[in-house]
Amino acid sequence: MQAELELGLATVLRCDVDLTVAGRTDAGVHATGQVAHADLPARVFAEHESRLLRRLRGVLPPDIGVTGARVVPGDFDARFGALARHYVYRLTDADAGPPPLRRADTVGWPRRLDADTMQLAAGLLLGEQDFAAFCRRREGATTIRTLLALDVARSGALVTVAASADAFCHSMVRSLVGALLAVGEGRRPPEWPASLLTRTTRADDVPVAPAGGLTLVRVDYPADDELAARARVTRARRDVR
Repeated sequence: MQAELELGLATVLRCDVDLTVAGRTDAGVHATGQVAHADLPARVFAEHESRLLRRLRGVLPPDIGVTGARVVPGDFDARFGALARHYVYRLTDADAGPPPLRRADTVGWPRRLDADTMQLAAGLLLGEQDFAAFCRRREGATTIRTLLALDVARSGALVTVAASADAFCHSMVRSLVGALLAVGEGRRPPEWPASLLTRTTRADDVPVAPAGGLTLVRVDYPADDELAARARVTRARRDVR
């Protein structure tokens, strides 16, 4: 997706474009609230600003849409300046599966789920933790994250898991959901996901939920005068306090 958007922007703006994105999602994961930035000559953006979105619509694939573009302060960094990322995972345990118009972003689950027990397990995972058991480690990257919220809710046959954190490591959200699903099915006790936080490597017994149910819905940023400070803090390696 990033490469296709860079190509589309380069085609419209007639210059090379290198994007920095707020969150690099796994293949198959959706994003309705993705944020990206690029450094461009001011004259180039000014020349194309009024018709940029319309022209991008004409060159981008149908599954990519740009909903807004504006000039930001020089200290803005879509990745390192973010305060929090917010994801929602959608699944249904209805016998008929997801509604036809939601099959792209809602997973049909074959077994009944106890959302209340899943919520109990989710609450035990909050805070600053080493989520190594839930992450696919990348060389030189920390697995310490601050999980701000993890909420499970049921509406009829629809079960949603809303996850918010300062950042997520590779496959972390899908692994958290997978662990909660094991609890919801009754295969694991509510304390099991939190018990894995003592591990320092990926837990092979944690299932990874299918990518199609996950959507990045929002990214939060500080006030303009706090952008540079936030980027410095985020770049620093985090250790459990």
